[in-house]
Amino acid sequence: MQKYLNRREAGAILAEALRGFANNINVIILALPRGGVPVAYEVSEALHAPLDVYIVRKLGVPGHHELAMGAIAQGGKPVFNKEIVDHLRVSKDEIDAVIANETAELKRREKVYRGDKPFPSLQNKIVILIDDGIATGATMKAAMMAVRQHEPQQVVVAVPVADVSVAQEFSHLADEFVCPMIVDNLHAVGLWYSDFSQTEDDEVRQLLGSNK
Repeated sequence: MQKYLNRREAGAILAEALRGFANNINVIILALPRGGVPVAYEVSEALHAPLDVYIVRKLGVPGHHELAMGAIAQGGKPVFNKEIVDHLRVSKDEIDAVIANETAELKRREKVYRGDKPFPSLQNKIVILIDDGIATGATMKAAMMAVRQHEPQQVVVAVPVADVSVAQEFSHLADEFVCPMIVDNLHAVGLWYSDFSQTEDDEVRQLLGSNK
């Protein structure tokens, strides 16, 4: 089974697929932390484009936190998987509690990663949204919808690996979808990396700082 060595290698390969955006002053790269940051850093360096983070939090089903019933991005409204919410009969009170918790964590992470640095203007920009892969797509959909509220010129979704069904969906949702490895039955993004160790907050801050 073909795998990426790690996120940095995946980023270098993804950068090759995005080379048409190199040296364009209208391009800005937004990484979904934490795993998307090492990938996006390599792309940012190769394309000579500014890098920032766009924080998105999964809304997990109460009692089954790994199962996403939706997601929320900074400055955006929550996005839900209606089928999961309806099937598991998640109540409005439960949903509101999860949103409150994840919004607080989103704000905490924004402070940790960005400090007091103002968020860049995305108006009329070509925004390239990057993560280390897409499994269900809930997180990336929330990011896309929130970014579009900033009136960018174009929204490009770029990831090293995605399931074929998700790739087809994002080919319609995004202005452009770039993915070097589209697979059947992805299961979990980590299966497609030899090293998928957790990206820590310190590494995120270091990569963002060295990209200034």
